[in-house]
Amino acid sequence: MKAINRVMVCVDLSDYSKMIIEYTLSIVRGFNAEILLLNVINSKDVDALKSLDPHFLERFSFTKYIEREKAERRHKIKLMVEEHFPSDAAQMHISIHIGIPFDSILKAIKTEKIDLVVIASKGRSNLLGTLFGSNAEKVFRHSPVPVLSVRNRDRFGRN
Repeated sequence: MKAINRVMVCVDLSDYSKMIIEYTLSIVRGFNAEILLLNVINSKDVDALKSLDPHFLERFSFTKYIEREKAERRHKIKLMVEEHFPSDAAQMHISIHIGIPFDSILKAIKTEKIDLVVIASKGRSNLLGTLFGSNAEKVFRHSPVPVLSVRNRDRFGRN
C-alpha cells in the first residue's frame, strides 16, 4: 500500500468545507501528511464577466479582479483554519487555481504529487451524472489516485 504523504482537500467555501477538512484530519492523524486546501475560481465565471458591456469592461481590470478574488478566498480559508483547526494549521497549505474545477483538480493531483483527494459530494438528484455533482463525478471517474467522497450525514442519512 502506498503511503499517504499529501492529501488534497477540495474547498469550495460552502458549508461542506469545514466538514471535509474535519474528515481529512481524522483520517491523517498520526501520519505526517501535508494537506493542500485547493480552491478553484471557475473560469466560466471569469468568461461571463468578459461578455459584459464593453463600456464597463474599459474600466474593469481582469487582473485586479483575479488578484482580489484569490486574496479574498485565501483569507476566508485561512480564517476558517485559524478558527476551527488552529493546532493543525502548520500541516495545511492553501492553493487557489483558476480553471474548470474538475480539470484544475485533476491537474493539481499530478503537479502537487497528491496521494489522496477528499471532496464533498452534495447529491442534488438521483441522476448518475449529478449524484455527486458534475465536478466531483468527473474527478471520481478520472483521478489517478483514490478519492474520498464526504457527505453530510444529517442531510443524506436514512430516516
